[in-house]
Amino acid sequence: MKKLLMALAATTMMTSAVFADGHGEIKIGTILGYTGPIESLTGPMADSAEMAMEEVTASGKLLGGAKVTSIRGDSTCVDSAAATAAAERLVTGDKVNAIMGADCSGVTGAILQNVARANGVVMISPSATSPALSTAEDDGLFFRTAPSDARQGAVITDILNDKGIKSVAITYTNNDYGKGLAESIQKNYEAAGGKVTISAAHEDGKGDYSAEVGALAQAGGEVLIVAGYLDQGGKGVIQASLDSGAFDTFVLPDGMIGDSLPVAIGDALNGSFGTVPGTDSEGAEIFDKMAKEKGIKTDAFSAESYDAAALIMLAMQAAKSSKSADFKGKVMDVANAPGEKSFQVNLARRLKC
Repeated sequence: MKKLLMALAATTMMTSAVFADGHGEIKIGTILGYTGPIESLTGPMADSAEMAMEEVTASGKLLGGAKVTSIRGDSTCVDSAAATAAAERLVTGDKVNAIMGADCSGVTGAILQNVARANGVVMISPSATSPALSTAEDDGLFFRTAPSDARQGAVITDILNDKGIKSVAITYTNNDYGKGLAESIQKNYEAAGGKVTISAAHEDGKGDYSAEVGALAQAGGEVLIVAGYLDQGGKGVIQASLDSGAFDTFVLPDGMIGDSLPVAIGDALNGSFGTVPGTDSEGAEIFDKMAKEKGIKTDAFSAESYDAAALIMLAMQAAKSSKSADFKGKVMDVANAPGEKSFQVNLARRLKC
């Protein structure tokens, strides 16, 4: 039973009484890939989540004046064993009340099954998008603020059709995220009448992608869809494609969106296009302004990270408890109707209601 959260879409209607948990410290584990193939995205994601925690602490309104502390753990994005160990330390050693994360789908699933469920800890991921997570057993503990790649595949198909593109080649990073996304794109695109000439995996961490690009080029396609990571194999495949002249236009899903890629590739990316979760709402504008004032560079999944942390704290307030067993059932309540629909990012106001 999985949930896609429309974060900050409803307020919790609470009194300002002293709650059962009283004053004290609430710890949230912020587990993201501080090393690994999306390292360049992780800093702004963590900073955005921690901005929400700082906002709530400063308000003095959460559970009678609790201080919210972020404790970081490295998911690596790709090493499930390392991610599980990091999460275990956060839960059993640091005694975190909840987890904001993880980021990449494979490590998120590993933490969910091996740590979160085993210890009854709520986790809200801002960026794990594998469709497989929608049906994973979670004991009501797992949520995410970014849409499943089942949706991203449909959106990419719409964009390809709008641009009149009739055939594509697909390369994907060989993990849960890449496989799920590639399958979603192919399913949606072919159902809409498009042709996928090839869908082939690539491994991260290689220095030479000429063999992979050779196979992609032989299959052909008007554009190359790169369902990979911007700081790893995805970047390598793009550079090898440009060097060989195999492809000059690339479709870049969310794992490929970030400032580091155009810095690395340069003007050769002109004409390429991609997709990333987000809205053009008033709330998004307010978040961008808040982040800018804090010196936080907004990038892919920054706003979703803020939302994930905010939802954890709003659910605690609604349950009058910082215990996962108590507030896990309130997450969907504070994220969805009924309630006062609002796009204003103001956690202090919501905690006061």
